[in-house]
Amino acid sequence: MTNDPKLTYLALGGAGEIGMNMYLYGYGPVGAQRFILVDTGVTFPDMDGSPGVDLIMADPGFIAARADRLDGILITHAHEDHVGALGHLWPRLQAPVYARRFTALIAQQKLERAGQDPKIVRTAPAWPETVEIGPFRVGFVPVSHSIPEASALVIDTPAGRILHTGDLKLDQTPLVGEPWDPARFRSIGDDGVKALVCDSTNVFSPHHGRSEADIVGPVEALMAEAKGLVVATTFASNIARLRTLAQAAHDQGRSVVVLGRAMNQMIQNGFATDVLPDFPPVVDVQDAEGIARGNLFMLATGSQGERRAATAQLASQGYRGFRLKQGDTFLFSSKTIPGNEKSVGRILNQLSEQGVRVIDDSDGRYHVSGHANRPDLEQVHTLVRPANVIPMHGEHRHLVSHAELARSHGRTGVVAANGAVVDLTGPEAEVIDQVETGRLYLDGRVLIGAMDGVVRERMRMALRGHVIVSVLLEGDGSMADAPWAEIVGLPETGAGRKPVAEMIEQAVDAALSGAKRAALRDDAEVEKLVERAVRTAADELVGKKPVTTVLINRFEG
Repeated sequence: MTNDPKLTYLALGGAGEIGMNMYLYGYGPVGAQRFILVDTGVTFPDMDGSPGVDLIMADPGFIAARADRLDGILITHAHEDHVGALGHLWPRLQAPVYARRFTALIAQQKLERAGQDPKIVRTAPAWPETVEIGPFRVGFVPVSHSIPEASALVIDTPAGRILHTGDLKLDQTPLVGEPWDPARFRSIGDDGVKALVCDSTNVFSPHHGRSEADIVGPVEALMAEAKGLVVATTFASNIARLRTLAQAAHDQGRSVVVLGRAMNQMIQNGFATDVLPDFPPVVDVQDAEGIARGNLFMLATGSQGERRAATAQLASQGYRGFRLKQGDTFLFSSKTIPGNEKSVGRILNQLSEQGVRVIDDSDGRYHVSGHANRPDLEQVHTLVRPANVIPMHGEHRHLVSHAELARSHGRTGVVAANGAVVDLTGPEAEVIDQVETGRLYLDGRVLIGAMDGVVRERMRMALRGHVIVSVLLEGDGSMADAPWAEIVGLPETGAGRKPVAEMIEQAVDAALSGAKRAALRDDAEVEKLVERAVRTAADELVGKKPVTTVLINRFEG
């Protein structure tokens, strides 16, 4: 049996879901492979599935267990779903980080906020220059996206070339950042591409994607005809959009105010790395009070309904003393990410109740996507001419449709969701193994695993309520005092207006009084008796079977 070198691909996150991007490439003999990790992203929680959680990220356990063979971490661009977990996960990975200048600055900021050394991040040059990382030679290829300096990755190995697109769109007039260059991708394909690992986000969109430049005219027209204050929200990282909105307002004589730390930080990062050529003068929000509303424009964070962002505050109690009024205009120059519809809808209704004119993206005039649509993906396939296409960055249905698109043009399309190990050594890619993948939750300051039970228990308490029962027993098992109960998340009175806590205490007292003395000397048996009594009583009173915590105190004498 030979142990020849293998070239493998494994998605730890981002394949079969949107967000939490984390992709692993390996080369070498099985058991001694060297690895590079592409992206360390996050996704955001919701109250239905992850109450109280701050961030969700892919579990890097597979590569963390092999961290001595991880030669580098590569960040394709600075969106949170690609770089947001870096500071939290780096201590488990302990490998140098590579990114282009703008992305590198944001990666350094992530590490600094987590107490790590920013020098871990190394600034990589743009293609055709490359960096040697173990057995891999990697080039950061400029692509257009909704953030500056997004990069595809050319990964050259002794077994062949891989092109990992990252997030991309085919925009030749992106306004800020580098344009799409089809000749560059054609030349990459000229040397032969074994596998194209490709963005699948917009595979269901049947028309060619639109350019960032397409929204300039509509935005200028909106600023010209609006009468009162105009506020706009979009993704803070979309520097081109921020500039378009601010410039259009400035050209109409409006003073520009930027609300929210994230937007201000992104603009400063753009200047610091020379990706933002210019930006209209900005007025501090405190100075805006003296400016006529018809001469004022505000950029606000929180396009996805984030409760603590500037948009949510403006829609409710106001932001730093500034409030909206009837006749003002609020523009959502962004797409609502699936899962955020309720939070965004709440804000839209709050604005409407104040008499604010609300404009969203329903007609597509004020927002364009940062991802390649189906015809654009076909163009990428045609230019690169890969032997194999491995869809990524999409839900499972996106991966399947993208693989079918590849097969329709005679290419091998491989559906490889998180955990599928793909062998790229031979001419045809194939799934050869499955490894366990999962999620980590940032819960306050602590990383916890999805299987730790913390979030699951929190959900159980949220759905069913919680009862704490204190039981006092003598050493021989007899009851020293009546049990005491405290209820959390349950109504104080139940059926027949009976007090719930008092009725639960009576039920527990009856259950323990009727138990055999031997059972009362066993803590585990006491817990079972109390839990059964609590759930039965609560079910009869309020129709819930609450989570029960039993505190047993024994007096030895």
